[in-house]
Amino acid sequence: MGLKPTIAFNHLGCEKNRIDTEHMLGLLVQAGYQVDSNEELADYVVVNTCSFIEAARQESVRTLVELAVAQKKIVITGCLAQHFHHELLEEIPEAVALVGTGDYHHIVEVIERAEAGERVKRVTPEPTYIADETVPRYRTTASSVAYLRVAEGCDYRCAFCIIPHLRGNQRSRSLESILAEARQLAEEGVQELVLISQITTNYGLDLYGQPRLADLLRGLGQVDIPWIRMHYAYPTGLTSDVIRAIQETPNILPYLDLPLQHSHPEVLRAMNRPWQGQVNDQVIDRIRQALPEAVLRTTFIVGFPGETQAHFDHLLAFVERHRFDHLGVFGFSAEVGTPAYDLPHAVVAEVIEHRRQTLMLAQQPIAWRHNQACIGQTLAVLIEQENPATGMAIGRSDRFAPEVDGLVYVAGSPPLNRIVPVEITAADTYDLFGQVV
Repeated sequence: MGLKPTIAFNHLGCEKNRIDTEHMLGLLVQAGYQVDSNEELADYVVVNTCSFIEAARQESVRTLVELAVAQKKIVITGCLAQHFHHELLEEIPEAVALVGTGDYHHIVEVIERAEAGERVKRVTPEPTYIADETVPRYRTTASSVAYLRVAEGCDYRCAFCIIPHLRGNQRSRSLESILAEARQLAEEGVQELVLISQITTNYGLDLYGQPRLADLLRGLGQVDIPWIRMHYAYPTGLTSDVIRAIQETPNILPYLDLPLQHSHPEVLRAMNRPWQGQVNDQVIDRIRQALPEAVLRTTFIVGFPGETQAHFDHLLAFVERHRFDHLGVFGFSAEVGTPAYDLPHAVVAEVIEHRRQTLMLAQQPIAWRHNQACIGQTLAVLIEQENPATGMAIGRSDRFAPEVDGLVYVAGSPPLNRIVPVEITAADTYDLFGQVV
């Protein structure tokens, strides 16, 4: 028998997409396929696409066109495949297969059918699948960091968001399944575990009839991984029990990513998030009191239809009042199929960009002061890279999440993939500098 074809992956989009990529890689390797990072040498290129906003779609389409021009056999997977499964095979003749967000576990069958000359479309209109610890996985992150998906999909219907259409309704994994995978990752030497889902604070609601995040955090406290970080904590889900679980569980980092999106009640109501206008200040104050060392990250959308200058000024004052450690700002993107797509009183692109830049500029001195306060402290830092040319290593403190926050540049030749004590000697707006103690 001849060798099986070589397959390369091009991963785009979020970390939920990354986990899908890792499962597809694991399944293909288990089935005996050769995986190569060099797209030029591969027989097939699997492009795991993003379609969350227009900019992400453009990047996905640009990648597909470049591969088509290079006459590669393309397998389109992920959110763009789910979103435009009626059009993509017709518009991209070089695409030999299309795989939706709920069908990535069929990747081996899809490649086999493509090898037999079939043009394959494997897309479940309403995704229901979620992989568990029994599905092979080939991690693409540094050996010390892993993402662990606790649930998939979303039951909320925010006016601007297309995620439920692309990923389906929320479906949680069992506590036992998540803890089993966490123990597997601990055995692989993982030092930092990042819990992800669309709404992590709603974990278990669909499966158990009530959120079980506090139970999950306490269970993870028994797993030998030093840092466990939680992403996407909706404020209404930060109950007293969840906060107590964070307080009582030493390896759960007091790092909370709160996707607030806006501060003004009228804008939140238009976004179909009316509950937040009443709880933002209250929840943040409660977190600060219960977890004085908590690191708070959030994201905001500016330029939502109907957002006035007064609404934006309210948001600007909110940011200056609460002094978030990390902050991301996105300009509103009108997405076909969402209620916000054709809302009246659209904000012009120039104003959206001006507001985005204004908010980011307001955050810079806040972030700078947070980092300056670290000078003279000794922080635990996970070392992830080294630069032999400069003698510096690069890592992150527990204040910085992978990919989205700052870095720590470290002198002193610390060991890779280990958490070491580092004295912080300097800081700028986003990064810290120090030396091994």
